[in-house]
Order: sequence, then C-alpha cells, then structure tokens
Amino acid sequence: MSTVVSEPTEIAPSPAAVRADGTPRSYAVRTFGCQMNVHDSERLSGSLESAGYVRSDSDDADVIVINTCAVRENADKKLYGTLGALAGVKRERDGGMQIAVGGCLAQKDQHTIVEKAPWVDVVFGTHNMGSLPALLERARHNDEAQIEILEALETFPSTLPTKRDSASSGWVSISVGCNNTCTFCIVPTLRGKEKDRRPGDILAEVQALVDDGAIEVTLLGQNVNTYGVEFGDRQAFGKLLRAMGEIDGLERVRFTSPHPAAFTDDVIAAMAETPNVMPSLHMPLQSGSDRVLKAMRRSYRSTKFLGILDRVREQIPDAAITTDIIVGFPGETEEDFAETLRVVEASRFSSAFTFQYSIRPGTPAATMEDQIPKAVVQERYERLVALQERLSLEENEAQIGRRIDVLVSVGEGKKDTATRRLSGRGEDNRLVHFALPEGAEEPRPGDVVTVGVTAAAPHFLIADDTSGYSVRRTRAGDAWDRRQAESCGVPAPSSAGAARQVGLGIPTIRTA
Repeated sequence: MSTVVSEPTEIAPSPAAVRADGTPRSYAVRTFGCQMNVHDSERLSGSLESAGYVRSDSDDADVIVINTCAVRENADKKLYGTLGALAGVKRERDGGMQIAVGGCLAQKDQHTIVEKAPWVDVVFGTHNMGSLPALLERARHNDEAQIEILEALETFPSTLPTKRDSASSGWVSISVGCNNTCTFCIVPTLRGKEKDRRPGDILAEVQALVDDGAIEVTLLGQNVNTYGVEFGDRQAFGKLLRAMGEIDGLERVRFTSPHPAAFTDDVIAAMAETPNVMPSLHMPLQSGSDRVLKAMRRSYRSTKFLGILDRVREQIPDAAITTDIIVGFPGETEEDFAETLRVVEASRFSSAFTFQYSIRPGTPAATMEDQIPKAVVQERYERLVALQERLSLEENEAQIGRRIDVLVSVGEGKKDTATRRLSGRGEDNRLVHFALPEGAEEPRPGDVVTVGVTAAAPHFLIADDTSGYSVRRTRAGDAWDRRQAESCGVPAPSSAGAARQVGLGIPTIRTA
C-alpha cells in the first residue's frame, strides 16, 4: 500500500514573493519535454501564485523556472544554452532576478547544474515540486544556491495548487513513476517506482475541473494501464475510464501513455463503450524488430502489438492511433530497421513521434556495444519519416468529406486572414484548421464547431466546407470568457451565469 500523501498541499504566502515597494514579484515557467512536464509546470505555477507571485509571459520576470526533461535528445544542451542566455539577463537585473531549475534533468544532474551555471539560485527534483516557493525564499535570504533533491515521492503532484493553461482542457495524473526497466529509458530512475492515486482522489480532481468549466480531461501516467498495481486491481484502469463516463459535463476523455505489454481487452471495451472516451490512442511501438524489442526490454513483440491495433479498430473503427519510434538503437541492423518499416506500414498510424537514439548516461543501453554511427541513424530516420509522412497524408485524406466536431483551441495555428480560419482538435485528436462562414460570429476557445473536411496535409486537416457549419456554445467557452474578463478587470458576460469559481488546489467532491 502506498504511503504517499494525497491530502491537498498548502502553500503559504512567501515574503520572497514581494518586492521592496510592496508589489508582487513576477514569475515565468519554461517547459521542456512531455505532457507530464506540462502538467507539472501547471502545478509549479499554481504553487508560486499561492505563495504570492504573479505570472508574466515576458523574459524580464523576477523568477524564471525551467522545468527540464532528461529523456529527449540534447536535453542538457538545451538547458545549458537557455541558462547561458539568462546569465546576461540576470547580470543586468543586478540581484533582482532568480533562476530555478527543476524536473528530470535536475533530478539526474543535481549539483552539476550549479557547477556549470553558478548563477542558478534553486535546483529541485521531480519529487519535491511543492518546495519551490520555500527554496526561492531560502536562496534569497541566504544569498546562495539551494539544492533539494528528494529520492522518493512524498506527495502526489496533483495535490499541489494548479494554474491551468487552458479553460477547456485539463491534465490529471493517475499515477507517477514506472515499474518497467526499458534499457533506453531513465524515467524510473528519475521519477521512481509507480505510485497510484486512489480512484476517489482522481474523480474528485476531474469533477473539480469540470465544475471550473473544463469539458476535456487527459489522464496521465508513465504507464496508465498498469494503474491499480498498488491496490491489487488489474482492471482498475478500465473501471476508471468507465467512471469518467458518469461525470456530467465531461465531454472528452483521453489518456497517455499505455504500454503494449499491459494493454488488455477490458480497456478496449471500456474505450468503445464509454461515449466520452475519445477515439484516439497513443500506443508506443519503439521498434518493429522483435530482436531489438528484446534488447530494449520491451516485454511484447510485433505480432502482439499489431493484434492490439486490430482489436482496437474492430471495436473503434474511426480510432486515430499514434506512436513513438526510436531509430538506431544499439545493435539495430538493416534487417531490424526493415522490420520497423514493415510494422509501421501495417499499423497505419495517423502520426508518429520519431526519435534518433542517443545515449542517456545511467541507462543500460548507454554501455551497450554496437552503437550505430550517426550517419546510418540519420539515413534510416529520414526513410522512416518519409514513410510515416505518406501514411499520415493518406490517413488524413481519408477524412475528406466527413463532418466532424472540433473543440476550438488557442494557439494551435495562425489565423488565416483570407479565409478567417481558426483551429482546434477533432474527437480523434487531429488538428483541424477550419473556415468561418461569411458574417458568422467567431466561436470562443472551448466552444465546439461542426465543420466539413475539404483537404488534408500530413499533420492537419482543412475544413473549408461551411454549408453545414454550426457552433455549440459550451461551459468551457463561458470559462474562457470569465478568464478574459478577470484578466481585464471587467465583469464576466452574463452568459457565464453563476458558475462558481474553484480555488487553487484539489477540492473535495461537491456535497450539494
């Protein structure tokens, strides 16, 4: 049984959040890496605002927080390049600026960061994000860098206050850490063994997001379909998906990422039978070669992987399936790579995140023999990308003529002045750029539009058919209105109604 604390975490106001003139200090968070990092950054922002800081989107914030990744290629170069650029900015501020580095790379490198960049004020790890305000205060008081890296999780990140980027969508962690031992991955070392949240805590957080206007939730975990391992229920994830269908007002549910070895038919059934679970699935392949999969310690083989996709498509015919693939793993032969191309062709992914293997110190693969020359990896990578681009285009072209519902978003494509195109995501998570009929009112972020697909590219759809165009104003759109009104200091529109405001942190389930 887990001993991790799941009660809401209180963040006290910090004296370091106030300037000498009594005004609040500003902060900005820069995020490198995966969805887990994005969600963590929302928690970091919430913690800082609870402590009294105010958000800034500019480079002259009083506190710059860099939330790092250690999984992606050149993560360390990206960090130290950013820190180098900030060094001059901090010198110009003459003591008025602090820099904090957290996340996976901070957990891994610890003291190395301050040795290479002595102008950094705070280094914190993946297990103690809630300590950031206190560490900033201590660094300012002591006038020296503060390094605090815990080796085990003490509180779930989701118990921390949050500042969501989106009014319509939210991330919800169902677990942290991972029990797998993939030879290329350093995540278990940095985030620890899997720790599962109780279903009631998860449902309470989802309900709170919905109460605050969200209509879309993505469940997060390093391996979501082993959820329940700590409390002995191997079908807990499928049950959790079904429970999402009982939450009134929750329109779209997604999850990432599952592991093929643990993906079971009860989860497929739950996806197919729960109306608000969307027809999209991210299923990491990594390699199509059984020999390479064994060397990676990925406990499945290509036949099992393809069988899962067949069963998903049998029950969810319109499912858009995406994946992760690594090219050039140590010892990969041309025959192994040909197997990857074969499985990709058979899988017909709607898109793929493709990576060139690079050494991650601390992983078993880093010391394996037969590291592949960079030129060979690059050539294979280009062939894989070309194949996937063709498949993505073909899969997207198959959508032409369909009418789809698009959740309008912010910042997912430039507005086209000629066609008045806006952007959003379809139910299958495809990016859609859609046109507005002449004279039509512009939908708000969070509203849902029905449009007709007229063209396709490998990475997006175009929907210029406005003959059956319609807009459904949603609670998420109302929430966006409220945010805009609050940011301008004016009353919210009457359409927002009397929806209550949910404070930072994880509220309890409503009792009335």
